[in-house]
Amino acid sequence: MIPTRAWVRLVSGRRINLLDPQPDAWTDIDLAIGLSRTYRWGGHSTWDLPLSVAQHSLTVLTLREQIQERPLTRLDGLRELLHDASEGLLSFDPISPVKAHLGTSFTQLDARLQATIAARYDLQPWCEDDYAAHRRADRLAAASEALHVAGWSRDEIRDALLIADCPLTDDPLPAPEGLRPWEPWPAPLAASLFLAKLRELLADEPSAHAPGDLTAIVTREQTLRRLATAFARLPVRTRRKCTESPLGSGLHDTFVYAEAGDGSQSVEGVVVAGERDETGAWVFEAPFKIFTTDEELVVCQGYNCHVDIQ
Repeated sequence: MIPTRAWVRLVSGRRINLLDPQPDAWTDIDLAIGLSRTYRWGGHSTWDLPLSVAQHSLTVLTLREQIQERPLTRLDGLRELLHDASEGLLSFDPISPVKAHLGTSFTQLDARLQATIAARYDLQPWCEDDYAAHRRADRLAAASEALHVAGWSRDEIRDALLIADCPLTDDPLPAPEGLRPWEPWPAPLAASLFLAKLRELLADEPSAHAPGDLTAIVTREQTLRRLATAFARLPVRTRRKCTESPLGSGLHDTFVYAEAGDGSQSVEGVVVAGERDETGAWVFEAPFKIFTTDEELVVCQGYNCHVDIQ
């Protein structure tokens, strides 16, 4: 008998039936983590780590932004970022020649996942010109990854992989601190950077203080790690006055910009105390505490300030 369900329990505690996926079955964090733990090139790499689909997705988005003759709209960017999102729910990215051998059942399963993702994030179908530009960015990313990550030579990329595009020399993504260009990112970092870009693109009205490019997002991630280290150095009696400890990752920490209602003062940093609603989100109408980028603890009176989640 052919099974009608294939349950996967996600990090959030939710579960998704891969054979009948529903748009509310996962959280954005679930998707980011899934993509960061799903690997390209069969999981093989000349580096210590394999290349995640999350990092690849950010590469394709960045390349599309670079080659596009007009600025990408928020929805265009979202469609690029999520072009391989089904792989993060399936936790499987077969190399392209294998896909044809997996048969129509796999093709239909993947199509259902993609359709559910499109419904969840309100993605529109590709028009001919946009799809051509996407394919160009995707092929350029593949050629470059083949050379710099998987270890194929330029001749092999052309003759064995049948990719005509010339690999790039420079990595289009900014290298996070401690990593080299083209080096695959650790899964927690890849998930955090993917999630930050996803949240930025999902915002209907992006804050003036929100990052405008991936470099700013990478810089913020480094700031989170610095704040987590600094917070751990505070006296125990001071830390006990907070209900949360920064972990140094955008997957867990809430980084905000808070400005007094009259514009006289502003701070940015990680929320470490306050009230949460039934969904677990911080309630910024009530008092809350921030560990600021100046490494100070500041209490904000929520009713009298404007807060942007970064």
